[in-house]
Amino acid sequence: MIGVCILGSTGSIGVSTLDVVARHPDRYRVVALTANSNVDGIHRQCLDHRPRFAVMSDPDAAARLRGRLAGTGIEVLAGMDGLEQVAADPDAPIVMAAIVGAAGLLPALAAVRAGKRLLLANKEALVVSGRLFMDEAVRHGAQILPIDSEHNAVFQCMPGDYARGLDRIGVRRILLTASGGPFRAAGRETLAQVTPEQACAHPNWRMGRKISVDSATLMNKGLEVIEACWLFGTGPDRVEVVVHPQSVIHSLVEYVDGSVLAQLGNPDMRTPIAHAMAWPERIASGVAPLDLFAVARLDFEAPDRERFPCLRLAYEAVTAGGGMPAVLNAANEVAVEAFLDRRLPFLAIPALIEETLGRLDAGGAATLDALLDLDRRAREMARSLIDGFGTRSA
Repeated sequence: MIGVCILGSTGSIGVSTLDVVARHPDRYRVVALTANSNVDGIHRQCLDHRPRFAVMSDPDAAARLRGRLAGTGIEVLAGMDGLEQVAADPDAPIVMAAIVGAAGLLPALAAVRAGKRLLLANKEALVVSGRLFMDEAVRHGAQILPIDSEHNAVFQCMPGDYARGLDRIGVRRILLTASGGPFRAAGRETLAQVTPEQACAHPNWRMGRKISVDSATLMNKGLEVIEACWLFGTGPDRVEVVVHPQSVIHSLVEYVDGSVLAQLGNPDMRTPIAHAMAWPERIASGVAPLDLFAVARLDFEAPDRERFPCLRLAYEAVTAGGGMPAVLNAANEVAVEAFLDRRLPFLAIPALIEETLGRLDAGGAATLDALLDLDRRAREMARSLIDGFGTRSA
């Protein structure tokens, strides 16, 4: 049986991964589960799946979990060292990287350096350290398979030798679909009054709070543009965002002969998870078949970069290169946290990010230490600016 390590097992991706694993008990076994501080959630998962290791990022949470798992034989580890240890454990050749935000970079990189099959749901790892991350994957023979529904769809629509370069395989453009989030048709007056509860109520997908807010601002799509550039070896000029409210077409690839290949399915993350876990085979995921008669129509429109400037900022950051995507991501994480804590208005999220981008020189960050230092400085800068934006809506 194939051992699986799930980084971020109590989040929505982690829960869906465990659902797929449970459907194939003769094929997969859980070696390690990790969480930040959700002791109740990971405790239940440990009793159900009996991993060798459970890791809590929070040391106090690890101590509580250790007491609750006494006598089970499950070893409880703590902190970043514990995360990196289980990510590199040779007993788990498949690692699901589903820790939210830049916090997932180091354990994902540990899996890459151990030559694993990395199921990458943590887009921030590539946003922060794209070139370094991809170079390490080549150096250590790791296999990176995308889990974001959009990038997994692109992967499915590409020929197997896409690493040779898009020109050589005849690809003209990558088209990433976006639902448009809960405020796709909202005016500025409505956006100025958005609450965290409203921003987290996605119309199509069940996701965590941070990624739900990113979807509402379209920053999630901006981060996906950056991720696509690294995964598929192209520039932002060949990655286009298309708003598709039904979330049935997950992305498309346009070829030079006029063909456009699309991957369709119900909006359920178990599809890309099962695809990546078993690739190149196909296994059951538990997702209901797509009923095109029930869908009835497929709509498309261009994203509005004036109402949703986060998408523009992401394109500008990846075009500028260097450490600018790392600054973008760090400032966004700080802004979203402040919004969820009701310390920042919804429309101030992109304003805070843009101000942070304008204040930091990020051109020379190429090593891991330099990128981590830049991430730290960007967070400090963004936090220092919050009070100035806390009373305005733009």
